[in-house]
This record gives sequence, structure tokens and C-alpha cells, in this order.
Amino acid sequence: MFTTRDIATLHADTVTAAAAKAARAIPPLWPLTTSVAVNPFLGQAGEGLAEASARLARVAGARLTMPRTWYAERIASGEIAEEDLLQALAAAPAELRPPSLAALKAAAKTPAPHTRAVPSVADLAAEASGTDWPGLIAERFGAWAAGHFDAGQALWPAPRGRSAYAAWRAFAIRDLTPEIIGLKGFAQRVAETPESPRRTIGEAVARLGLPEAALETYFHRLLASLGGWAQYARYLLWQAELGGKSDATLAELIAIRIQWEAALFDLYGEEIRLKWAAARRLYGEKIAPSPDLVVDAILQEAAERAHQRRLAATLSEPVAAPTETRPTLQVAFCIDVRSEVFRRCLESLDGGIRTLGFAGFFGLGLSHRGFASDVAERRLPVLLNPTLESRSGGAEAASADLAARLAARASRAWGRFKLAAVSSFAFVEASGPVYVGRLLRDGLGLKKIAAPAEPAPRLDPPPDLAQRIEAAETVLKAMSLTEGFAPLVLLAGHGARVTNNPHASALQCGACGGFSGEANARLLAALLNDEDVRAGLKKRGIAIADDTLFLGALHDTTSDAVTVYADDHPHASHTEILGKAQRWLAAAGKLARAERAARLPRASSEAALPRRGRDWAETRPEWGLAGCSAFIAAPRGHTQGREFQGRAFLHDYDWRQDEDFSVLELIMTAPVVVASWISLQYYGSSVAPEAFGSGNKVLHNVVGGIGVTEGNGGNLRAGLAWQSVHDGERLIHEPLRLSVVIAAPREAMTAILRRHEELRALFEHGWMHLFALDEEGRMTWRYAGGLQWTAMAEEAAAAPRMKAAG
Repeated sequence: MFTTRDIATLHADTVTAAAAKAARAIPPLWPLTTSVAVNPFLGQAGEGLAEASARLARVAGARLTMPRTWYAERIASGEIAEEDLLQALAAAPAELRPPSLAALKAAAKTPAPHTRAVPSVADLAAEASGTDWPGLIAERFGAWAAGHFDAGQALWPAPRGRSAYAAWRAFAIRDLTPEIIGLKGFAQRVAETPESPRRTIGEAVARLGLPEAALETYFHRLLASLGGWAQYARYLLWQAELGGKSDATLAELIAIRIQWEAALFDLYGEEIRLKWAAARRLYGEKIAPSPDLVVDAILQEAAERAHQRRLAATLSEPVAAPTETRPTLQVAFCIDVRSEVFRRCLESLDGGIRTLGFAGFFGLGLSHRGFASDVAERRLPVLLNPTLESRSGGAEAASADLAARLAARASRAWGRFKLAAVSSFAFVEASGPVYVGRLLRDGLGLKKIAAPAEPAPRLDPPPDLAQRIEAAETVLKAMSLTEGFAPLVLLAGHGARVTNNPHASALQCGACGGFSGEANARLLAALLNDEDVRAGLKKRGIAIADDTLFLGALHDTTSDAVTVYADDHPHASHTEILGKAQRWLAAAGKLARAERAARLPRASSEAALPRRGRDWAETRPEWGLAGCSAFIAAPRGHTQGREFQGRAFLHDYDWRQDEDFSVLELIMTAPVVVASWISLQYYGSSVAPEAFGSGNKVLHNVVGGIGVTEGNGGNLRAGLAWQSVHDGERLIHEPLRLSVVIAAPREAMTAILRRHEELRALFEHGWMHLFALDEEGRMTWRYAGGLQWTAMAEEAAAAPRMKAAG
């Protein structure tokens, strides 16, 4: 038995390492202005579903799969077939899986055991006293954090320049709420604690009698209890590391949270002594999945194999081969699943229309400053750093830009004055009637939300000609667009025009960092229209036809309207084809809205959809990426004419044009990973909304300009609102881990997985599934782990033998 002194000595050099490991187990939360989808299981990428389930059950009480009734219903209907169950059963650990198919089916009909996190001291103190200590901690911590992390929302911001731990100590020694509730002497206790967070944690660890084996899991438990605040701190670390620096905020949050634990232990130690000893033992035990968690993981795997079976059938359906003549119109869309519907509808209108899929930042990693904006927006995937700077408007627009920025500052100052306590009553009484018309217009959704109409963007500073040629060649090869250019090529970024939605940026382009994609599209169009760039490309074997015009565009995913930025470039010679293109786009929008309207609640017809984005009361302006389940990188001929129901990310890729497979490597390490983050965010928000979702959108309050609370305070909520995955009666998102299907040689994909361990881990542990297409576009090979592949035909043939064997 260790004494307190033994424990303090034992952990002197290990507490920092344990805190750092616990910090890595927390996913980041981007602020609302740049909200992007995040994989909530990012810290568990090195574990399989069953093991991650065991870990997150221990620290957060979370389940990572659906209730068993969900699987049982699909088994009974035949949606999950016996072959799916048998194949999933065979892939599970032999020592823990059910002994037979019959046993697995029986388990699917049996409710899973209730999941409960290992209790913290605060949990045990609440049981002993009847006081909701975890709730009080969340409320007081949130009251402090909202001010400390505020990003400009507060009228009277908290003092800056102090670390999180120092700022909290200054707050806590003046906060009498804990003492009023019953935690006597807490403020004095905080004042007497060390100024070093590391020493504070070490002393608390010794006081709580925590063994070394328990530290990492216990610290993870404390961070999980802080919800989105810990995740925002993880974002700060993420951003610091992108810039080659570090950030200690997460460790400081552990120091803050553990002080509550130590204080409550001193108050209730005798009453909770035995239960706390048991909890310490549980924190120190090795993470291992129970047979029940293995059953749940097998059922989830079976559901995903059922989907993969249907996907394989869709890809093998015969369709008419595209004509080989020169296309009349080409439109490059983002790979976003919402583009799949529009692309299919557009191509159905005329045989001369071709569409392409490419990540919506169009290969330009921008730090972009919009017109009349003081803020540089990172319009690129959050995994990357900007390589280019851009701004809207040329030198001739500089004076107008300055005037607009000054007007915007004045407007913000006026808005802050309206909210100030000193002016509120007088302002409302004197000026309130002036706002009646505006309130009615906005409240009834009568105000139209226009597409961004900024001056054409420009690179600032402009790259030299060699750099421009290199960038253009890289992007065109990545798009597999090196020949057969149409007279008109539209580059369509996407965005969502919505109002009254704190998470509006989550509906924008994830590849553009939570912004709309028109700036990237317009800049690429300008690059590809540059005569000097075209001449340089021709010398490198990419001959763009003299009559080809590139134009940027923006696809509004809420209304399916497409804005073409035709004024960016002279187009007199293309007036006729541009008019045709705009008519085709309008017709395709109508078809796409009709298809989407069938899935949206209260959408009586396609004509009702454009108004949803400007309706204050509409909690579901669109479904976003709900339903996403597959990522396909292949020539368009393998996917054209097939209906993926808005569930597939479609990336054009022709491996025969990719001599060194550098494009394939880029696809697998960037767009595929971003798509997995989106997929797993929807998955987590569906299977465990309390742990990984942001709750009821109707109850959201924006805090600090960085996130939302559900209600009046407490923990920041991360993930998707319930309305983003549920239509009020049933889940609209089918929680499945992403199936990645690529038309490329298996040897090339294996080599890439060997070079990128983090990417490989996602496939090894089942967070994504990888498949290879054959020459005819059929799913024929499954990645089986260990850099090995299994023929899908062999899996199908083995199922009857497995069933016969018992």
C-alpha cells in the first residue's frame, strides 16, 4: 500500500506525461466563425471500435454504437443479411465474439448493459450529499471560461495576458458561490495553492491517492467532464502546433478541475472513502472491451457491410457509356455529398455536359481577406497551413475597401452601444419603432440573402510566372483534367445562405475551412485564363483550347441556385454558351430541390426550399452532409448515371494520368481524411448525442463567439445539433463509418499506407473501410489490415461455409 508521500514521489516525473496523453485523447473544437467537422474519436484512432467504446464508456459514459434494437430491426427486415453478420463475426476477435450466428442474433435482441462512467470525486460527493456538484462545477467553470476565452462577443471583456490557470485563480478566490452552496473555504484554498499548474496537479494526485496507472484515464475523465471547453483548449493546441509552437491550456484545465476534486475529497472523504478506492482501481485497470462491447462492434460492422454490399451493386449496374466527343460544358464541383445530387441532375439535361469532383478549395491554400474585412480567413482544409495570400478587389478598389471597413467598424460600435446597459432603455423607447419594419421583414423571412458579390479576388503578393504555372499544372493534374477542355469550364465552389444559425459555417465548405468556396474558384479561373500560364502549361503537355473560358461560380446548397461570376472575365465570345449553361443550372437546381424536398420536414415542394435558409424559425434549412457514407475516387465514367442519393463524396481521379501516384497520395492523405472527420462527426452525433452532439438547437445560446451552450450556461457543447441528424421522428443520418472506394492499383495504395502511419491506423482499426475498384469499376478488393487485401468474391463464398460450420 502506497503512502501519500510515496505517491507524491512516484508521480513527480510522470504527471506531466499523463496529462499530455490525456490531452491528446480530446478532439479539437473549432470556433463558430470557422466551424468545421471534427472526428470526435480523433484521440482513439489507434484503437478499434470495441476498445474505444470501453475507453469512452469509462471516461464519459458514452456508447459508440446504436441501441441493439436498431440492428435487430434491420436484421429482421433483411437489410442486414446473414452474409453480412457472418463476415462481421469472422472479423472479430475469436476469444470474445459469440460462438455462432445464432448466438449473435440472440444477442442483437437482448438490450446492452447500461453504460456509466467511472465516478469522479464530484460524482461521489453528489451521491453522498444530494448536492449536484458536477452541475455546479460545470456552471462555475463555464461562467469563468466564457469570459476568459471570449473572442469578441463580450461588451466588457475579461483581462487579457494571463494563462488560463492564473486567470481562473483570480476568478475563483473572489467567487463565493461554492462556499454558499457548502464548499467552505474554497476561495482561500485556491489562494493557497501553488502558482504552478504542474505542482497543483501533483499535490492533488497525492491527496487523492491516485496510482500511476490511473492518471491518464482519470485526467481524461476530468477533461471529458468539461465538455466543449476542453475541446476548445485542444483546438488552441492544434493551432499552436500548426505554427510550430505549443500551448499549455489543456494541462491548466486539468489543474483547475482537479482542485475541485481535492476540495470535495477533503469535505466528503470519510463518506466516500470505499467508493473512491474502488473508482481508483477502475481508473488504473487496463482498457479492454467486454464481450457485450464486442457484440455491439460486430453488429455495427455488419450494418456497414450491408451498406457496402448495396454500394457494390450500385457501382456494378450497367449504364450508358459517355460520348467521346468534346463536351459543351464542364462544371467542377466540390466533392461534398450535396454536390452529388446536383451533378447527376445537371448531367441528365444534355449529353454534352460533364461534371467533375475536386476538393472545394481547388488546390489553393488561401489566407483570404474579403472586401471590407479586417480578418484574414483561412480558406483551406484545417489540416494545412496557407501558402497563398489573397484579397478581394484590385488596387483601384482600395479606397472603397477602406471606406467600407470604416463603415463596418462604425456599425459594430453602434451595435455595441445599443446593447450597453447605459443606453438600453432609452434606446428602445426612442428608436424601437424604427426597427419594426426590419423586424417583421427578417422575422417573416422576406429578406433575400444574396450570394457573395465581392470584387474579383487577387493574389497579394502575386506569385511569379513559374509559380503560377506550377500551381496550375498541379491543380489540373489533381483534377485529372489535362485534356478535352470544353468551350466553357465552370469552377463551382459551394456555400449555404442561412440566417439565425450559430453553426452556419458548418454548412459551408469544409475544404475551405468553414467558409464558402467562391474566392478559391474565382482565383483558379483567373489563373487558368492567364495567357502566359496557358503557354507554360502547353510546354508541359497540357494544351488548353484557345476558345476555352474558365469562370468561377458558387453553388448554394440550401437553395440549389448557382451564381456564375461572369463579370470576372471578358466573355462576349461565350455569351451563347453561357446563357445555355445558366439555363441548365437553373433546371438542374429545380430537379435537385425536388429530390431533396422529399427528405426535408415540412418541404411541401421544391419551391419551398430557397426560403428555408432565411426563415428564423427553421431549424433544418438543409440536411448538410447527413447520410454521408462513401468516398469514391475514380473516373467519372465509373459513377456517372448512378444514384448515390446524396450520400457519396465523388472525387474524379484517373490513375493512368498519375505517373508517380502523387495525386493518389494527396487524395488519400487530405480529402479522404477530411471526409472521415465529417463522417465520424455525424456518426458520433447520432450514436451518442449527449457526449458528441450539441443538443437541441432551439435552446442554444452563443457564448464568447466561439461556441454554444444548451441553455443558460454550463459546458460548451460540441458536435451537431440533434436537428441536424434527426427529423423529429427518426434519425435521418444512418450512422456508418466511411467506405472509401478507389480506382487505383492496390500496390500503390499499400505503399501510401506504409508511408503514412496515422492514415493507415484509421483503416487498420475500422474508422474507415478501404476498397479497390477493378477496370470495369466494380468493388473487388477489401483492405484487410496489415497491408493485406482480401478478394470480396472470396468473402462472399466463405459465408455459406461459415454458416454450415456453426
